[in-house]
Amino acid sequence: MSESGPEAAAEAPVGRGRVVAWGLWDWGSAAFNAVISTFVFAVYLTDSVGDDLPGGISASAWLGWALGFAGLLVALTAPVLGQRFDATANRKRSLAILTSVTVALIAAMFFVRDDYHYLWFGLVLLALGHVFFELASVPYNAMLRQVSTPQTVGRVSGFGWAMGYFGGIFLLLICYFGFISGDGDERGLFGATTDGGLNIRLVVVLAAVWFAVFALPVFFAVPEVRRTGADPGAASAGFFASYRVLWRDLRELWTVDRRVIWFLLASAIFRDGLAGVFAFGAVLAVQVYEISDSDVLLFGVAANVVAALGAIVAGRFDDTVGPKRVIVVSLASAVVCGTALLLVSGPAMFWIFGLALTLFVGPAQASARSFLTRLTPPGREGQLFGLYTTTGRAASFLSPSLFGLFVWAFDADRAGIAGLILVLAAGLIAVLLVSAPDARVSTPAAAG
Repeated sequence: MSESGPEAAAEAPVGRGRVVAWGLWDWGSAAFNAVISTFVFAVYLTDSVGDDLPGGISASAWLGWALGFAGLLVALTAPVLGQRFDATANRKRSLAILTSVTVALIAAMFFVRDDYHYLWFGLVLLALGHVFFELASVPYNAMLRQVSTPQTVGRVSGFGWAMGYFGGIFLLLICYFGFISGDGDERGLFGATTDGGLNIRLVVVLAAVWFAVFALPVFFAVPEVRRTGADPGAASAGFFASYRVLWRDLRELWTVDRRVIWFLLASAIFRDGLAGVFAFGAVLAVQVYEISDSDVLLFGVAANVVAALGAIVAGRFDDTVGPKRVIVVSLASAVVCGTALLLVSGPAMFWIFGLALTLFVGPAQASARSFLTRLTPPGREGQLFGLYTTTGRAASFLSPSLFGLFVWAFDADRAGIAGLILVLAAGLIAVLLVSAPDARVSTPAAAG
């Protein structure tokens, strides 16, 4: 093998500038994760735009169906698109296109006024935004091997997750104090009017600019990956023929290294449990532990800080003891903290055990990405992270379903915690059955 091949690249140092540029995309993506899909625009659609929707079906129901359809599109397309990103060596260009479309969709949300007639336009934009954002995460995650070495893949993955958490904190605080805080017709430090939902629509514009600006560095600092022969036939296959190539590759992976398949399934379970922690945390804080609405925002900021620090610290351990141990310890600790929350009461106890629980969310998420990177054959990162996205979508019903089931069965919101604990415990058991990846991972050479 020549010195320019994958093995040589695996040993070549990766500059900090390239790592930071890659992590800044995660920082910028908080514009979609935190502002658009979670705390601001989605809430604006259901609580303001569609609050007087006629017809008997709530805006929240329509939102759920729209996002469910978006998830189905992602699940069906992510693996074959990731496969084609690898085969055609267009990983960076694909990320640029998908990110640009996502930013454009966010910017278009400015035209969704506070009137139920605009609900459908907003739902279409939000659903399409979810599709393109999730698809953009496939080539982005696949780049992890390009910005790390076998000795640093864990800490680089943790750094990226932490950047996403910190980016969300800063952007949410800017949005809240700049455009949302207050009770009158003019909100925030900038005095933005609430007429027609203008203050929220300005937040949307800020989110679009935020994502666009912080996504730029990765396109200049990280070279395109070189085409490899790891996936013959995928580059020339049509879209539907790509599914045959995908099935062929899955059979090959099952024969060569079944750990990949088992880990995709195990990670889908525990990642859904981790997502459930944040999805239902605010509801539980108010309904069960009697925390005020204003304090929930403060807890959310603190939780993101703790999760980010956990991801950074655990990334170091990932590179020394391996990602499996980090995931196992994180999930086991999360189960213990969740069980404690099930038993205690009061705001103080929620702050203590709630923050302790979030401490282990970031490490498990970051090491899951590191684990798969270490297992993936060089040149197939996009395909495998496409499957990673798809399996995560396939299992995304577990936490919401079990949370609701336990709340209904015991007629108590607190009981929903038991549903989340079960999902985390099931993910822990599943990952224990997967053999740890090899200590070293090769890195494909970047195109010159």
